[in-house]
Amino acid sequence: MILARFPISKHWKMCCLSKRFLTLLKSGEIYKMRRVIGFKEPSVFMLASGERNWYAFDGHFRSCRKLPIIPSDYNFEWGDKESFSAGTNLFVSGKEVEGGVVWRYELATHEWFKGPCMLTPRCLFASASCGTMAYVAGGLETTTSEVLSSAERYNSENHTWETLPRMIQRRKSCSGCYLDNKFYVLGGRDEQQNDLTCGEFFDEGTNTWNLVPEMLKDIPLSTPRAPPLVAVANNELYTLDASSNELKVYLKGNNSWKKLGHVPVRADTQGGWGVAFKSLGNELLVIGATSSSYSPRTMMKIYTCLPDPHVEKLQWKQIVCDSTNLNPFIHNCAVMLA
Repeated sequence: MILARFPISKHWKMCCLSKRFLTLLKSGEIYKMRRVIGFKEPSVFMLASGERNWYAFDGHFRSCRKLPIIPSDYNFEWGDKESFSAGTNLFVSGKEVEGGVVWRYELATHEWFKGPCMLTPRCLFASASCGTMAYVAGGLETTTSEVLSSAERYNSENHTWETLPRMIQRRKSCSGCYLDNKFYVLGGRDEQQNDLTCGEFFDEGTNTWNLVPEMLKDIPLSTPRAPPLVAVANNELYTLDASSNELKVYLKGNNSWKKLGHVPVRADTQGGWGVAFKSLGNELLVIGATSSSYSPRTMMKIYTCLPDPHVEKLQWKQIVCDSTNLNPFIHNCAVMLA
C-alpha cells in the first residue's frame, strides 16, 4: 500500500533502484491498488506544435517526461488527431494511409500499442472519460465523411469497445464531458453544416439520449473556430469562450451561462485552436500563449484556478515549469487520473 501511494512522477526512480518494483509496475498491479484505495493523481499529456513526441507532466508541472514517438506513418503524424484517456491509457486517434486508427499509450509500460480501433472509425468527435471508461460520439466517418450520430464506450480493463444507442442529433466538431454521471455531447455542426446550439446527454440508467435545447445559445460563434472548449470541475460545467477569452459557468437550473472573467491566454487568435482547456482534479487548467502574435521566442504559458461559480471573477495562478520552452500552440491535450 505504501508503494501504491508513491507519486507517479517518481516511479522511474524506484525502477532504477529495484527490478522487483519495475516488474510490479509493468504488471499494472500498482495502479489497480491505487484504484482500490481511491488514491488518484492527475497527469497532463500534451502534443505541442513542432514536436514529434508527446510530453507527460505531473499535476503540479514539477516533472516532465518525454514519451516515445508513436510508431505510425507520415499520414498519421502530420494529420489531425484527437486524444482522450481512460484508466491508465492515453488514446490518440487519427488516420493512417490504410485508414482510421487509434494508438494507445500504456502508463505502466511506457509504450505505445496500436488499437483496438473504434467500431466506427471517426474524427472530429466528442469524447469524455470517467474512471476506466471512455466515451466517444458523433464526428465524421473517416472513409465516407458521413456525419455520425453513433456512440461507443471503451473499457480500459478489458480493452474493448461497445456500441451505445445513437444520439438524437448527427453532429461533427462537437465536444464531450462527463457531468452529473452522464456523458454530454455539446454543439458542433450537422450534416447540412448548420451550427448546433443544442446539447444532449446519455443516461446509462435508462440507456437513452436526452436533448438539451439551446444549451449553447449564450456562446457566440467565431470564425474559424474549434469545437467548444469545455471542462468539468467539482461537477460544474465551464467553457472558455474563444470569441472573447471569457470563462463561463453553466447554470443548470435555467440553462444559461454566467461570466466569470477573462482567462490569461489568447483563445480568440485562432478561434480556440491551439489552446488547452481542461479540468485538473478540482481545478481548471489552461495552456497557450498570452500574446496574439507567435514568434520563436513566444513561450507556452500554464495557468490554473480553483473555480467557484458564485464569484464574479476568478483568480488565475501561473505555473512555472522548466519545460515551458515548448511551442505555445497545443495540438492535443488530455488529463489522466490514475
